[in-house]
Amino acid sequence: MYDFSPIFRLFPNFPVFLPNFPPGLCGCCGALRPRYKRLVDNIYPEDPEEGLVKSNMEKLTFYALSAPEKLDRIGAYLSERLTRDVARHRYGSVRVAMEALDQLLLACHCQSINLFVESFLTMVAKLLEADKPDLQILGTNSFVKFANIEEDTPSYHRSYDFFVSRFSEMCHSDHGDPDVRDRIRMSGIRGLQGVVRKTVNDELQANIWEPQHMDKIVPSLLFNLQHAHSRSPSPLQGAEAAAEAQESPWELAERCLRELLGRAQFGNIKNALRPVLVHLDSHALWEPQVFARGCFRIIMFSIQPQHSHLVIQQLLSHLDANSRSAAPVRAGIVAVLSEAAAIAATGAVGPTVLEVFNTLLRQLRLSIDLALAGSSQNSQNSQNSPNSPNSGGAADSQNSRQLQESKFQEAVIKTIGSFSATLPPYQQSEVMLFIMNKVPIPDNSQHSQHSQHSRGIPEPGAEDDGAQTRSRLTQVMLLKSLLQVSSGLQSSSLLTALPGPLLERLLAPGLLREPRLQSFVLDILGSFIDRRRLSPRLRPSSSIPDLSLLKLRVEKCSRQDSVFMKKHGSALLCHAFRVCRLCPASPQHFRALFRLLALLSLELGTDDVITDLLRLVLALQDVAQEEPQLPELSRCALPALGAALLLFLAHLLGVPAFLQHVQEVIEARQRSAPFLLPEEALGDSPRLPPPGWLSSLGAQVWFIQSRVSDALGGSGAFSSERLSAKFCPQSGEEERLCKRKSIGETISLHLEVESSSSPRAEQVWTQNSINETKWIFWDFPSISSRIFLSRGAPAEEITYETLKKAIADSVAAEEQERERRRLLVQRFQKAPFEEIAAHCGARASLLQSKLNQILHMSVRPPPSPSGAVPAVLGPSQSPQSQSQQSQSQQSQSQSQPPHSIPVYEMKFPDLCVY
Repeated sequence: MYDFSPIFRLFPNFPVFLPNFPPGLCGCCGALRPRYKRLVDNIYPEDPEEGLVKSNMEKLTFYALSAPEKLDRIGAYLSERLTRDVARHRYGSVRVAMEALDQLLLACHCQSINLFVESFLTMVAKLLEADKPDLQILGTNSFVKFANIEEDTPSYHRSYDFFVSRFSEMCHSDHGDPDVRDRIRMSGIRGLQGVVRKTVNDELQANIWEPQHMDKIVPSLLFNLQHAHSRSPSPLQGAEAAAEAQESPWELAERCLRELLGRAQFGNIKNALRPVLVHLDSHALWEPQVFARGCFRIIMFSIQPQHSHLVIQQLLSHLDANSRSAAPVRAGIVAVLSEAAAIAATGAVGPTVLEVFNTLLRQLRLSIDLALAGSSQNSQNSQNSPNSPNSGGAADSQNSRQLQESKFQEAVIKTIGSFSATLPPYQQSEVMLFIMNKVPIPDNSQHSQHSQHSRGIPEPGAEDDGAQTRSRLTQVMLLKSLLQVSSGLQSSSLLTALPGPLLERLLAPGLLREPRLQSFVLDILGSFIDRRRLSPRLRPSSSIPDLSLLKLRVEKCSRQDSVFMKKHGSALLCHAFRVCRLCPASPQHFRALFRLLALLSLELGTDDVITDLLRLVLALQDVAQEEPQLPELSRCALPALGAALLLFLAHLLGVPAFLQHVQEVIEARQRSAPFLLPEEALGDSPRLPPPGWLSSLGAQVWFIQSRVSDALGGSGAFSSERLSAKFCPQSGEEERLCKRKSIGETISLHLEVESSSSPRAEQVWTQNSINETKWIFWDFPSISSRIFLSRGAPAEEITYETLKKAIADSVAAEEQERERRRLLVQRFQKAPFEEIAAHCGARASLLQSKLNQILHMSVRPPPSPSGAVPAVLGPSQSPQSQSQQSQSQQSQSQSQPPHSIPVYEMKFPDLCVY
């Protein structure tokens, strides 16, 4: 026997390893191991396939809860065993270790869990680095369980960069087996979802919204959205795999993407959207537009509503960055913009409303320039090598490019309409004025040159053809955009929907060059007036049985609309008159003009408006008879337009005598002049009359103004005198001068019209010598007090020469002022004191004399019958007595000094308006 008692007394914990160790002492080594290791070892069964020993796991959990300071050692020992088992391919023991870790994580919520988590994440990373898919999926599942745990204490040093990279790599798995590939991808997506949940709401964790993380997470999700595969679950898979089989990777990726974007705040939206745009560019997914639209539909429905305008701004910036890309790419971006704006509704545009439309209009002009540059290059190539075999292919490619550009332009116009539909009416009016200000409108001189050129007169100094084409295409596209915006306008008042500056530019004479432009202008005006969407029912016809069949009824004109017609009604009708006279003939714009005039009678049909419409129609009939320089199509279309509109008004008014006259004229035209009927003259293929048709027609085919005025005047609703007056349109210059009148001139003109029927009204002009201002005095019996209105000099027209002269004069005045100051300083520096004192004394006396003069003038009262100044405007004085009295006053003023009477001595001082 060996006696080890002395050794044990000296080293009580010393383990003994001897070759001939007695059997009775074999248990002392196990008793020397730490308790946590023994508890960890006991959770492993003899057969790893049996799983975790639950009773021993409960003991380990109780020990961890009782001694939380041992958690880090437990985790380190489990990590050591797991690393050894992975290296030795003991996958059953690996699953036991991960199950034990998951239960410990769920059970232990204490301050010491951070150290245990580090060991746990090390083990998960070890599994994710393995080549076996089952281990990767096992590690991902454990990480997802850990991500769902809410920790009590924050961690300042934990990093998830490796997990983001590894999970993103798993999302792009290209395993040969489709079933295994889908399982790996879904595990990667769930891992990314766990990383987002763990870090997105904790400010002390790693910032998952940084670009280096978003550039990995978002493309991985989009990759799985792009590659949707269907798979069937294997019968050998467990219950968890069968549950996974219920959804595909792209469905899981969509749910994860929605969750990610739903958690995004204001400062993180751009970092999340930039990878989406880069992915669509890199994989050429803007065309076809299905995937891009689907992605942004998910984005718009997932983000918070108040952040939707940031998506719009990102798309607009991306559109600017791709302004030189292919037309299909830009069209895809614009189509996504349109759909995103429709989803975002009121918050889509954001604070910079006009900047959105400015970007879209800029893209529209760039597209026009690109199309024109390509067409000019194609024409040059065809001229240089007309017989080249490659010229045909180049022409075909150029035609396809122009077709793509036209599709892009239509997409931009549609997007402008989508954006404007999300705005309130007052902002829509601002947007329309903004668009209209972008329309290039030539001046009157160019318009007159164009009219001369159209009549055969050579045009001196014509513009470049390319510039004219570009200007014309820009006008067409911008007017199309304006029509798209106005079609969606919902406003109850034309005063707010159609402001004066917008109407003035729409009615500019420079847009009378082409019928196509005028058709757009007329359609735009009609869309403003047509608030009940009646335009599709209005067609020029010579047979209208009953308006009730068309479901048309006259609405009572509101006060605001009545004010609008009083301000701008004459301008609208004058524009219609100029369109018929100056614009080249086109049945399309005549039909648009009929719709506009019919809408005026339906929506704004006051007695004055109806009267002016009747006078306009009769004036157009006179134009067709008296102006032989008009094209034959216009000379036939004008009477046809008048017949259609008068028949419409006759049914609308319901006056039997007027309706009878209109029907008689239409029947006469059906017999002898069918080319003057709307069906023939305003159709797509109009019928031209035979030569000398005007002289062969009788008076029965024309509307007679006297009969119209008698028929409507006899009904009592209209004034026969106004109906008998001839329609005299104002020129554009006269309209502008009328708009420039001051309020005083407007009131004076109104008073002059109102008092024209009173024979006792009297106007007297006097000259005020103080401020040289003309004063106008009216004395009416019905007005108790006189009205004094000043009439200033007409305002000088501002031209380029005026501005140039003003700048030159200001420079010269500055030079003179500088020289005067220099001389003044030099005088005070070098002149003697007596000279300076004399100069200052003269200036002081001059100032005192001016002050005395002003005070003397202010003490004098205004003209009064009780003062020394006689009453010039007394109603009982005749002109001769007034002239004699004024001569006597002048002689007295020359011989005697002016006499002032205090106000308190006047018996009846008059009230005057200065």
